[in-house]
Parts: sequence; C-alpha cells; structure tokens
Amino acid sequence: MGLFRRRTPPPARPDVEARPPAEHDGHVDRGASRLWSDGFGRVGTRSLQILAVVAVVAVFGFVGTRLTLVVVPVLIALVLAAAIYPLVAFLRGHGLPPLLATWISLLTLVALLSAIVWLVVLAVVDQWDELRSQALDGFDSLQTYIQNLPFNITDEQIASVRESAVSLLQSDAVGSGAIAGVSQTADFVAGFFIMIVVLFFFLKDGPAMWEFLLRPFEGHRYERGQRVGGATIRTLGGYVRGTAIVATVDAVGIGIGLAIVGVPLVIPLSVLVFLLAFIPLVGATLAGILAALVTLVAVGPVEALIVVAIVVGVNQLEGDFLQPIVMGRTLRLHPLVILFALTTGTVLVGITGAVLAVPIAASLWRAIQVWDGPDLPARFARKKRAETV
Repeated sequence: MGLFRRRTPPPARPDVEARPPAEHDGHVDRGASRLWSDGFGRVGTRSLQILAVVAVVAVFGFVGTRLTLVVVPVLIALVLAAAIYPLVAFLRGHGLPPLLATWISLLTLVALLSAIVWLVVLAVVDQWDELRSQALDGFDSLQTYIQNLPFNITDEQIASVRESAVSLLQSDAVGSGAIAGVSQTADFVAGFFIMIVVLFFFLKDGPAMWEFLLRPFEGHRYERGQRVGGATIRTLGGYVRGTAIVATVDAVGIGIGLAIVGVPLVIPLSVLVFLLAFIPLVGATLAGILAALVTLVAVGPVEALIVVAIVVGVNQLEGDFLQPIVMGRTLRLHPLVILFALTTGTVLVGITGAVLAVPIAASLWRAIQVWDGPDLPARFARKKRAETV
C-alpha cells in the first residue's frame, strides 16, 4: 500500500529564501505544464481527448459490426419491447401474473407479424400470373408511347429491353433470385430466435434488469440512471407506436388508391409502404416510386401519374396533419441529424440500421435532455444565451 500512499511535502526550510525561476537567455523557463496552457496547448489537449473518444467508439463499432448476429437482434428486441411494454403493464395492472402477461403480449406480436408475412406471400402467389400478363401489355403500350417521343430511340433498343423483361417474367429468375437472396437463412433464423428470447426477457424482467445495472450508483447518479432509462424507453416506444400508426394510415390510403386505379399486388405494395414508412425522409419516397413503377409497367403511364398524385397527397396529409398529432414531440431531431443517423446506420448494418438508427438517435438525445434533471439537459446542451438567427 505504500506504493499508492500520498506523500505530504516536507515543510519549507525557513533559512532557504525563495529563488526566482531560472532565466535562460532573457526568457523565463515556465516549465512543461505552461506549454499546454496556451491556445495551441488547449487545442492539442482537446484533440487528444477527441481522438481517444473516437478510438473507443470505433472499437465498439468494429466489435458491433462483427457481432451483428447478437447486437442487431438485441437492438430490435429492445425497440419492440419499448413499443409493446404498455400492453404488458396494462395486463399486469388488471391482475394477470407477469409471466402470463408477457406470453400474451409476445404471442400477439408474433401472430401479427406472421399474418402480415402470410398476406404478402399469398397475394404474390395469387396475382403473379396477372402481373406478368399486365406487365407484358404495359411494355407494349410503353413501346408505342416511347416511339412518339421527340428524341430518337431505335426499335432495336426497345426490342432488346422488352426481350429482357419478357425473359425475366417468363422464367424462374425471380424465384431463383429470391432463393439466392436468403442464402444466409441459418443466420436469419438464429437471429430471429435470439430476438424472440431476448424480447421475452425484456418484457418480463426489463425493469429488474435496469435496476441491476444501476446497482453501482447511489444518490443523484442513481436518480440520473432512472431518468435516463425511463426517458429512453418512452422515446423508443413512442416513436415506434407513432410511426406504426402513421404507416398504417399511409398503407391503407395508398392501398385504396392502388385498388381504385386497378394496380395488381395491392396488398404486397401496401405492406411495403407500411414497412418503408419506418425509414424517415426517404421511406415514403421509395414506396411511391416503386408503386408508380409497378403501375407504369402493369397498367399504363396515365394511371402511374394518378398513383404518384395519390402518394404525394397521402404523404402531405401525413406530414402536415397526422404526424404532428400522433408523434408529438417524440422525434425532436433536426432533419440533417436524421439524415446523418440514417446514412450511418445504413452503412454499418444495412436496412436494419436504417430502421433503427433514427429512434436510437432520438432516444440518446432525449437522455441528454434529462441528464441533470427532469427538465434540465446536460451542461453542454443547455441554452447559455438568447439564441437569435
């Protein structure tokens, strides 16, 4: 213990007078500590600190990308648990045992997801022949329309594109491509079961797990952990539930419009609209483009323009009326921050990262907002002055 014992400095000798610092060539030797106290020194210190933080984040990011089979299912389970935990709390509040309430909530979620998948597969199988024939007719109409354009497109080019499309629709390329696309079925199934198991325990023992993680903290640090945990879960759950409501309205509205126009595969396209709505900024645009393309090749250019108008109208209704009411202040992020989080998540984890990045970023920002109190953000995020722009 003597190695780590703080040593008290010896008392100053009264017979030794304080001597001024040594001078070298007319300049006072200020010591190494003074070297880091000027402007460049402070910049260097902050740069080293930033590099250290970036290195730690990079290590965690590298480990996370190598353990996606575990990290991604756990994140998905956390988001789903935050979304459906109010149902568990409701069932517990009405006298159901925790285990039974958890099983009911989990089985309800699994049944809902299974029904969506079944509807999509059934609609694709039933309407694929119709889509194939309508697409061929649509290509013929599109060929006639293209020939009347002011710029020159040769018949050979049109015939080449048509033959490629016909060979794709009349062969098994689509089915074989779908099979090739699930070449990592084992990983998907393993990740799905990991997600289900983790989700079960999050729903059943989530608060107890968080209390266990807060055991090392006491006093205001423990209260901070409670605030951060509660704010994070509320933000995640509110975001997912609000987005699900908005996505459902989008899917129903656009699906009704597609059915009126006579577009095939209405149910799969509506489900795709619902799923893409969970990707902020670009999801609705991608869904509209895909619906318009299917309408163009299967029905015609005029109907495609009608579908574009329907998609734009539904999205305007969502953005100006529905989303502010349903989402409220759940997602209080600047669009540039949303775009940055969306891009980062997509690059790191793919489509799953695109879905999870924004709610996680919103939850982190909400945690910062309650860091020092229920309405007191962390010091660096506080408003220090009147900000006028």
